[in-house]
Amino acid sequence: MTELIRHPKVMQKAQLEVRKALNGKIRIEEGDMHKLPYINQVIKETLRLHPPGPLLVPRLCCETIELAGYTIPVESRVVINVWAMMRDPKYWEDPEIFQPERFEEKAIDLSVANFEFTPFGGGRRICPGMSFALASMELWLAQLLFYFDWELPGGRSPHELDVEEAFGLTLTRKNDLCLVATYHA
Repeated sequence: MTELIRHPKVMQKAQLEVRKALNGKIRIEEGDMHKLPYINQVIKETLRLHPPGPLLVPRLCCETIELAGYTIPVESRVVINVWAMMRDPKYWEDPEIFQPERFEEKAIDLSVANFEFTPFGGGRRICPGMSFALASMELWLAQLLFYFDWELPGGRSPHELDVEEAFGLTLTRKNDLCLVATYHA
């Protein structure tokens, strides 16, 4: 929701998609999600910029290897910085900019090894809850955008929003996000 509040045009586009696709319905169901590709793009772009786990579980190097001019000895602990990978300009044009449309052209399947986009890890150690997490995010976001219009309290500008993050085992907002919801009839 932080990125949507910061980018009102993106929120409007996502709301329009949900409201148009579900016109006449009073309840969103999981079967409706295939009608909402832009919602999926918004979620992927949010996960790219704000991965839930900024660092993957450490791995143990099983043999001495040479990588990018560095020697990594056997039994070294290796930590993969997902946060940095998903902001690497080698793979992402304007990596610091929130732009869901980048996933319109870039077909990325989260269940395979696309190492430029790994918000849930990869390979044998991929998060077992990935499918549930994605389905939950899509359904909840679609409902929030279908039923409500959102704004900052007191008429504050999106540019005033504090977007600082707290790094740890998981990546979270440092401060709570307070929004005003207005029911959309």
